Amino acid sequence: MTRPRPRTPRIRTRSRTSRTPVAVTAVLLAALTAALVAAVRYDGYFTDQTGLLLRYAAAWALFAAAVWSLRRVPARAVVPLVLAGALAVAGAGLAAPPLTSTDSFRYAWDGRVQAAGISPYDHAPADPALGRLRDDWLFPHGRVDCARPDRAPVGPGVCTRINRPGVHTIYPPVAEGYFALVHFLSPSGVRHKALQAGGALSALGVTGALLLVLRRRADPRTVALWAWCPAVAVEAVNNAHVDGLAVLLSVAALGVVVRRRAAGGALFGLAVAAKLLPAVLLPGALAGVRRWRDAAALLLPAAAVVGVSYLPYVLASRSSVFGYLGGYAEEEGYGDPGAGGRYALLRLVLPDSWSVPAVVLGTLAVVAYVWRRGDPERPWSGALLVTGTAFLLMTPGYSWYALLLVALVALDGRAEWLTVAVAGAVVYAGGRTLGGATVQVAYGLAGAAVLAGWAVRRRAGARDDERARPGRVAASGQPMWKESP
Repeated sequence: MTRPRPRTPRIRTRSRTSRTPVAVTAVLLAALTAALVAAVRYDGYFTDQTGLLLRYAAAWALFAAAVWSLRRVPARAVVPLVLAGALAVAGAGLAAPPLTSTDSFRYAWDGRVQAAGISPYDHAPADPALGRLRDDWLFPHGRVDCARPDRAPVGPGVCTRINRPGVHTIYPPVAEGYFALVHFLSPSGVRHKALQAGGALSALGVTGALLLVLRRRADPRTVALWAWCPAVAVEAVNNAHVDGLAVLLSVAALGVVVRRRAAGGALFGLAVAAKLLPAVLLPGALAGVRRWRDAAALLLPAAAVVGVSYLPYVLASRSSVFGYLGGYAEEEGYGDPGAGGRYALLRLVLPDSWSVPAVVLGTLAVVAYVWRRGDPERPWSGALLVTGTAFLLMTPGYSWYALLLVALVALDGRAEWLTVAVAGAVVYAGGRTLGGATVQVAYGLAGAAVLAGWAVRRRAGARDDERARPGRVAASGQPMWKESP
């Protein structure tokens, strides 16, 4: 009887090789999470902006390394890694109270005012008529508590955490409804944690929406550009900006509008009624639309939803539901081209008085290009071009505005546009320390990176077209593809 040969152990080289990128990416995600925790727990926004910027820089560098490492991860492990990283990044944002923004305190106040049956558009927080709604959290007492740079006086010995306490709210109705809902669902004494939890849920919701939109259209690896982005942990979660909700509605709208214009238009209306900024996405959604009927199928539901969402507040309010919106635009220098850091790149080459017309003409030119040449199957691609161009032309000073841009990058994949979000973070977190030229340098470098990315992609596309020409001979001497007989 022949003795069977002993089996040689099979060496699973490929399996071990495939596990290495997963392990490396996981380690980088752990380091990214630790860096984000260190950043949001560092109370140096007013005292040591350099230290805060260094922590931001470390987080962005680790983010870039993790996204790069994800390129080699096997397809079956990509979505679990993206989701795990999204949870870790959101959790990092919950590690400390709001660090660099006091907007969430206004959110909490507006929710409390609505719970008392009062329109948030009728009274400023400093109005004595709302004195019965004040507590020691939003309205601290005493010289020590009120000496902090993030407190504003509202009376003798009384200050508030709310910024601009002497003006009415500017937030649109869907945002106000969100503030009321968070207040209604929050346990007593939860303070800032409820809005941060809402921000974390919105950020995770955006990750899920991105995966759903891209499940059949593109590589889900690009979702990590949102899910792991430091801006998401800092602005959407830690600072709890309502922009996270607006981004969630915007991604849903962009995913739906390709097949269902009316439903997409309604979602766009909700997004605009949450933060106004998503209105810049509409040209992308209208890419390739040539008939007025098709445009109306999108725009009319959007306008109707905005109007219906405002209506209850119009009926319940004695003051304007636009609140301090006009004053805010003037305060930020959008009406005066010579003020602040707005239109900073244009003002390098044009007289200040030409800045606003140049912004209008430049934006209209990009909108026309997107409408004529944009891909109707990828509305986010045109939306990214319009939104990113608007950021470079207007050079906003608030870093959380770029959350919308980050989500568009995750949909489209052109990662060079993330440099605009980095520029916004540098301007906001380091402008006082780095000096007056910070806006021009930061946004100028971002614009250069975007142009470099465009040039590289254009060259790569031309090279691919050249290789795909009929009869093109490869290095082996054989045609790259054969024509049909």
